[in-house]
Amino acid sequence: MAYDVLLTKDAERDLEEIYDYIAAQGDHATADSLLDRIENILDGLSDLPDQGSHPQELLELGIRDYRQILFDPFRLIYRVIDDRVIVYLIVDGRRDLQSLLARRLF
Repeated sequence: MAYDVLLTKDAERDLEEIYDYIAAQGDHATADSLLDRIENILDGLSDLPDQGSHPQELLELGIRDYRQILFDPFRLIYRVIDDRVIVYLIVDGRRDLQSLLARRLF
């Protein structure tokens, strides 16, 4: 069964900002490559939505509803609900994820 993979508005904005930042550095090839990589990850989630690990920051709070895919240095945070995969964040993993998760998920 293939799952529908949906990005929240925030996740779409994350993706645009990451792409724009890399492209603004004059590295359009890297920005395009990263976009292709993310699209492959999203396609993979359609087939295997439980492949990601649970974010440590949420496990420490006893929350196991969310998963993550790591692709250095980025993290994609998502949740599986019925036959849908909802992507909430696509962020640089070096950011303060604790406060970002609190703002976006709670």
